Parts: sequence; structure tokens; C-alpha cells
Amino acid sequence: MARSSIEISERAGVRYLHFSSDWVQGAMRVQRPNALELPYTREMMAGLLLRDPPWPRQALLIGLGAGSLAKFIYHRLPATRITVVEIDPQVEIVARLHFKLPDDPLRLRVLIADGAEYMLKGDSLHDYILIDGFDRHARAGVLDTLPFYQACRARLSQSGLLAVNLLGRERGFEASAERISQAFDGRALVFPSCDSGNTIAFASAGDPVDLRFDELIKRANQCRQETGLNLLPTIARLQQERHLPNDWLRV
Repeated sequence: MARSSIEISERAGVRYLHFSSDWVQGAMRVQRPNALELPYTREMMAGLLLRDPPWPRQALLIGLGAGSLAKFIYHRLPATRITVVEIDPQVEIVARLHFKLPDDPLRLRVLIADGAEYMLKGDSLHDYILIDGFDRHARAGVLDTLPFYQACRARLSQSGLLAVNLLGRERGFEASAERISQAFDGRALVFPSCDSGNTIAFASAGDPVDLRFDELIKRANQCRQETGLNLLPTIARLQQERHLPNDWLRV
């Protein structure tokens, strides 16, 4: 992503991050700086429903934005080490100055680098890879290609999951979803769109996801108790959109 003018706005107690447009790149409720304010960020953490705690041990985020996902994982999942790859150094500065990104390089490491190059050239493994990188025109570029998704698969641990924010695809998300599915041999699932209109895809290449509906509910209640994150609406959308055939979720 080329460097662009970064703008900060605030209304009704919520601070927003923009990249030279009205498009919101991130948000933080000032009185609850570590909560996930935007619905799609909550959806991206639905991987917590799919694996047994303590998970993930290692999280990799491509794209920092306002730091919402990084902060949530840092504060709510204390056993997790986090690596964030962000191409624009201005974004890190803004996240620290205006969005309370923690300064703890032992647990939260921010690398200023190209996310695609980092993924394609590295060899470290991660339990949770979260892709949320766009330019100021809401385009993902090389982060939405088959070689990139194949590289993501290669960087996942045995219990690893990939989560991708599919917002910004010019012709819908179907082509992106197909590329993810191809990279993961069909072991991918597009979750129903959340309130913000974002669509999140999940994929797995190691241990299968094989969960009954009642187990998902149990995990959602446990997650809400331990982290404050309510994923029950996510399960309800999965059920309404018939993604739980015979009350099972399989990825």
C-alpha cells in the first residue's frame, strides 16, 4: 500500500481511522479502548470458537489499522504472542499515538514490511493468521492471490486457522473465496456477512474443525465469560444461512 494521508475523526465517543477517504479503516471506543468496536473485527475472532483454548499461541496479523485486533488479542488472550506486519510506518505511529497500541515488543511485535513478501519468503509457523490489509481504495492487491493464500497455508501450524476480511473486492467476494478454497483443498468456509457488510472467510489445513451446534454454543458462552467477546450472533447467522447441516460445523 502506498503511503497516504491518514485522518482521525471522532464522534459519539468513538475514534475513527481513515485513509484519505470516508472509508473507516479502524475504530476505537474511547472509554473501552481494548474492545472490538467494529462488527467485522469481532467476526474475525470467531476462530476462538473453532479451537480449544489455550489457542492461539502464535498470531500473525497482516495489516495493523487502528490496532483493534492486536489490542484485543494482547489484552484478552495473555498466552498469545502477536506479530503484526504493516507496510506503512505512519500507521504504526498513529496506532500508538491515537489508538493506545501497547508497547511490549516481547509479546506484540510490529514489523514494517510488505505483508505479501513476509508471507512468501518466511518460514515461521503461526496458529492464527488474520489478513486485513487494504490500500486507501479498499483494494487488497497481492494479498488476494492464489500464491499468497498458498503461502498462508504453508505458514500455519497443525492447529492453524486462516481468517480473511473479504471487504473491498470489486466484483464481490466469490472469486476471492474460490482462491482461498483452492489453496486449502476445499477446506474453507465463508461466514455470512456481519452487520457492517464485511464477509470473513476461514480456512484450515491441519487439524479438522468438526463441531456440533451445542459445542459451538458452549464455546461461545465460555469465550464471552473469559474475554467479553459475544460470538453467539455469529453462530445464529451460520444457522440461519444453513452453514450448519445437521447441526455440525466442518472445515
